[in-house]
Amino acid sequence: MQTTTITKLSIVIPAYNEGRTIHFILNKIKAVQLLNNIEKEVIIINDCSKDNTEESILNYQRENPDLPITYFKHEVNKGKGAALHTGISKATGEYVIIQDADLEYDPREYNILLQPVLEGFADIVFGSRFMGGNPHRILFFWHTIGNKFLTFLSNMFTNLNLTDMETCYKLFRTDMIQAIKLKENRFGFEPEVTAKVARIPNVRIYEVGISYYGRTYAEGKKINWKDGFRAIYCILKYNLFA
Repeated sequence: MQTTTITKLSIVIPAYNEGRTIHFILNKIKAVQLLNNIEKEVIIINDCSKDNTEESILNYQRENPDLPITYFKHEVNKGKGAALHTGISKATGEYVIIQDADLEYDPREYNILLQPVLEGFADIVFGSRFMGGNPHRILFFWHTIGNKFLTFLSNMFTNLNLTDMETCYKLFRTDMIQAIKLKENRFGFEPEVTAKVARIPNVRIYEVGISYYGRTYAEGKKINWKDGFRAIYCILKYNLFA
């Protein structure tokens, strides 16, 4: 198997009202030493936040010129999916990874997702919160059941055997993800993108175990039961009718 050379990783961060914490995740990204000295390209999309998110990002950009950050702002709130569409379209690295602006996922684990790509096995890698021996915060039983049900339903139609379709950490070959027309503007991004990458001819999808430092709703978690029903709709829509 021929190894894959990557010179740059694009890190796409959708941000909405993350002014208090976004510098923490940027510090973590800055501290990561990627395998094979891969460069980092950070792309932040402020989805019309109502707090000081923009000020926090611009201050960080000025104070940390050694971390390449490109900043975009939506003039109206469009949703996480729309922010991801913007960020993915601007990526210039050979591979792109999704990173939430909160602290639920650990950037130190980028290398775990990169490993099967660099070894020449994978085009797309999902980071699963439900496999492996990494730390996982114990939180919501029904939220976990919901995630597993959505993954099961998605797998039925895609014929994949993922354990965590709803994970934030997804690593894509940039030319593949940029060639897909994505439509979902909110939390339907995950089932839509999974359905569409599963149909790419000869695509090689891998999954690796990651840690998960989940937030409570009081700590700022935004997803709710309505998003779960939307995900079911998107699984059916993008697997059966699109």
